[in-house]
Amino acid sequence: MPPGAGGRWHRLAVAAVTALLLLDLLWELWLAPLRPGGSWLALKALPLMVLWPGLARGARRPRQWLTLLLPLYLAEGIVRAASESGRHALVAAMAAALAAVAMAALLASFRASRPPRS
Repeated sequence: MPPGAGGRWHRLAVAAVTALLLLDLLWELWLAPLRPGGSWLALKALPLMVLWPGLARGARRPRQWLTLLLPLYLAEGIVRAASESGRHALVAAMAAALAAVAMAALLASFRASRPPRS
């Protein structure tokens, strides 16, 4: 990833995906699991774990895959924030916000790194 605006967007995307990955794990294991004691829904963090190393390196393909996957995380966060209450809704809203920030940062990094038009 080249330095400059694209690099800043890329760093924001890495930070947001990292925070979303950790929040998804904590969400389903300790903070607000679907069932007491943890839930198998913690496995939803697995695609983020697989793509994170490539994202951290700045590889284009993992960033493209994340751009396709993040709307699913955003939709889940919005639905669960609207349908649940209390701590569950708060954690879901935080996950939706992180997914939105990560997606916006990824799209901005793609735009900043594209070659200039001639």
